[in-house]
Amino acid sequence: MNQSEVNGCFSADYAKARDRFRKAAADAGVRVDEYANPNAEGPAGEKLTTDVARFGERRAPRVLFVTSATHGVEGFCGSGGQVALMRSGLLASLPENVVVVLVHAINPYGFAYLSRTTEDNVDLNRNFIDFSAPLPDSGAYDEVHPFLLPEDWDGPARLASEEAMARYIAAKGLWAFQCAVTGGQYSHSDGLFYGGTAPSWSHRTFKTLIGEHATDATHVALLDFHTGLGPYGYGEPITTGTADEKARARRWYGDDATDPDAGSSTSAPIRGHLSEAFADVVPGARSASVALEFGTVPVPDTLAALRADNWLRFRGDRESGAGRIIKQRNRDTFYCDFDDWRAMIAARGIEIAGRAVAGLKAED
Repeated sequence: MNQSEVNGCFSADYAKARDRFRKAAADAGVRVDEYANPNAEGPAGEKLTTDVARFGERRAPRVLFVTSATHGVEGFCGSGGQVALMRSGLLASLPENVVVVLVHAINPYGFAYLSRTTEDNVDLNRNFIDFSAPLPDSGAYDEVHPFLLPEDWDGPARLASEEAMARYIAAKGLWAFQCAVTGGQYSHSDGLFYGGTAPSWSHRTFKTLIGEHATDATHVALLDFHTGLGPYGYGEPITTGTADEKARARRWYGDDATDPDAGSSTSAPIRGHLSEAFADVVPGARSASVALEFGTVPVPDTLAALRADNWLRFRGDRESGAGRIIKQRNRDTFYCDFDDWRAMIAARGIEIAGRAVAGLKAED
């Protein structure tokens, strides 16, 4: 693709991204199914949907799911990557035993409102836990929550919270702070990286999609687009799942694949990620999943933008001048609106998807 073609894959907002995704699928001769979120509307009162396009033979036993907007505002990247994938030609010549299912905006609320979380403030990538069991311990997060959500954003409460955060980082280090904040917590519904107390609408919808497209699958895989960690524009394939699943992913992606639990990733270890849905819906299928993480800005800036957006949801006014600035900063943090960055996302997304298809085709 030349730069103009690459730029034409990316969109300025959720509504335009949805239209572009649907048109790219139609141009490829593929039907799009939509799943409307009954719990929320968009900023202009528009319908919020997850849209799904399936490429390949209906009963093929090996299924790759490519998802965008698990973390809402990160959907600018993922949507562009999915459109680029459809326009690349890769999906027009799939092996006969492989199907690719593109899931556009699995968290449409977050995409539309420039937020990382769902309409319930749930971090979808912390929401796939066993809710019939006691909720996971959130002790590390409980320690930092008081200075993550100050009463004000432009006054003494925020200043005090910044000082407390600086003392914590000085005492324990930035990595310890990142782990405490981002690992997933289940005790503060008004906090960051909140995993919820029940499956969200997006959680239930993704499991429905697995059931519809992979019930009889022998092999499944997930390529989930993310942004916010790592070097600018680099796509890091972060493995998730069991040791066996991670080993399978390393066979497909080689030395590029990283593992948070082994300390080789820019991501802290997390719980409740999207790929855990496979074990619940298709427990007999062999799987390999990666979160493809594209770098944007330094981690402290990412965390600051998330804190601001969280404060805005629970303490501020989204329609105020300050609210609009915070929303624009959140968008800019997770979507670098530059030609070189978009080109890196398109090229890497196509490359990693190609490796996933080849891995599924060859896997025993």
